[in-house]
Amino acid sequence: MSNVAFIGLGVMGYPMAGYISKAGHNVTVYNRTKSKAEKWINEFKGVMAETPSEASANADFVFTCVGNDEDLKEVTIGNDGIFNTIKKGSIYIDHTTASADIARKLYKSATAHGFGFLDAPVSGGQAGAENGALTIMVGGFEGAFKKAEPIMQSYSKKTKLLGPSGNGQLAKMVNQICIAGLVQGLSEGINFGIKAGLNMEDVIEVISKGAAQSWQMENRYKTMIDDKFEFGFAVDWMRKDLKIALEEAKKNGSLLPITEIVDQYYGEVQKMGGNRWDTSSLIKRLSK
Repeated sequence: MSNVAFIGLGVMGYPMAGYISKAGHNVTVYNRTKSKAEKWINEFKGVMAETPSEASANADFVFTCVGNDEDLKEVTIGNDGIFNTIKKGSIYIDHTTASADIARKLYKSATAHGFGFLDAPVSGGQAGAENGALTIMVGGFEGAFKKAEPIMQSYSKKTKLLGPSGNGQLAKMVNQICIAGLVQGLSEGINFGIKAGLNMEDVIEVISKGAAQSWQMENRYKTMIDDKFEFGFAVDWMRKDLKIALEEAKKNGSLLPITEIVDQYYGEVQKMGGNRWDTSSLIKRLSK
């Protein structure tokens, strides 16, 4: 069993760190809001640190799952960041959805200081984290991946190395681009069916067995029909992710016309007060 540090106990990190603890590893946690770390150590076996650098000092593996690039800089290269204390030969795994640029910068810094780095954003949402069924897209060196993979498997159903550092974040961008278009299409279809007088429960029962089937359809259609949006990834976070993807598209010359439109639609949802609604709330702007 390994000494593990986990930084960031949000809706994703909290259960992920819990699975690592239940797998038998020695876990030290840190969270900016101390009460969450206190709650975690009351629920799982482990200890709490006062700073990221304290948490990582004796760790063989360090995990982070924070909000964005700026949060990531703070917990890595900040005054109390993990890069101040992390041991040579250890491996740092970042589960934050962030830019590919910061992933590459952290990889270079980690390599220069003698420890491994993997950018490893996840997909599956809060439910996937709580059920230990996340999908993990990984960029980095194969040797580091092989060492970290057994720990990541404790809370994932699929973990795959996709190439050099930054590729994990690029793959997550692809994931979010695909989701944006799917949710908009599902929203339009359900709204159309309701206005046409169809029983959408019956309609979805049929079309979900055909070519229209998707994870979003299977897991969100009921709550969308019921006008309930408290069941997943928040609009604020989706807009953050789409912004990253749109900025990357400008760099590589790819066109994202649908993604640009859907991002604007999510902006409308925010203006409706839906910042914390889940991403299926796109349908709200059609039925208002």
